Amino acid sequence: MTEPEIQSYEDLRVWQKGVVLCELVYGITRSFPGTERFELTSQLCRAAVSVPSTIAEGWGRGSKAEYARFLKIARGSLFELRPQLIIAERIGLCPPETVATSLRTVDQIRRMLHGLVRSLG
Repeated sequence: MTEPEIQSYEDLRVWQKGVVLCELVYGITRSFPGTERFELTSQLCRAAVSVPSTIAEGWGRGSKAEYARFLKIARGSLFELRPQLIIAERIGLCPPETVATSLRTVDQIRRMLHGLVRSLG
């Protein structure tokens, strides 16, 4: 069975996984106290949203080199998100199992982005 042809960034599993990550992060931050609204909540949500958004933006740039550059930027957002999730757990804003699930997703996306960048040369 062959893989379906990629017509859009929305067909990419890495983009789809990025959207799932956003859902996870928004779910986590929903229970944060209001005092965190403009602090850790905002940082977590911005970093998470940046991942699929930057993948989409890179897709639209029209060259492999530009696309690879934007995929690396998306990967950078994952590196920003990872310690924020760990901090949220350590200061008691969310349970360890919730953070563990999110970190696994972060790591999966990071590996997928790495492979995609390598495939672009």
